Amino acid sequence: MNSASDELRIRTRRVIGLQLGIGLAVVAGFFTIKGPAAAWSAAYGGAVGVIMSLLLSRGVMLAGRLQSAKAGQAVLYAGAAVRFVLVLVLLTVGLAALKLTPLPVVVGFIAVQLGFMLAAGRSRQEKNK
Repeated sequence: MNSASDELRIRTRRVIGLQLGIGLAVVAGFFTIKGPAAAWSAAYGGAVGVIMSLLLSRGVMLAGRLQSAKAGQAVLYAGAAVRFVLVLVLLTVGLAALKLTPLPVVVGFIAVQLGFMLAAGRSRQEKNK
């Protein structure tokens, strides 16, 4: 392994850890205010967000291993399309098939995605120092 790959793994773990922490806080909040059903719904939404981050990380690592920049770019674009469709499918399954409460699902998903954005911004600031 090279140092860039190791650094990416470390950053990925930090991002996922932050997302899990935010997700657990949202779940605890919904559990306290609305009860267990809302907490499970928020956990589902948060899990979808964490899964998307893991898939993004996997795609970035794969693209980084490719020799051709165009091939790496194709992997990233294809991964973005797959993640977009997967989010739609998973949220639809959660809301339609599993009959989860909509607001906690959406709040859990958005909160975890905001955690990703916060971590990305912090990582960029650290890199510029």
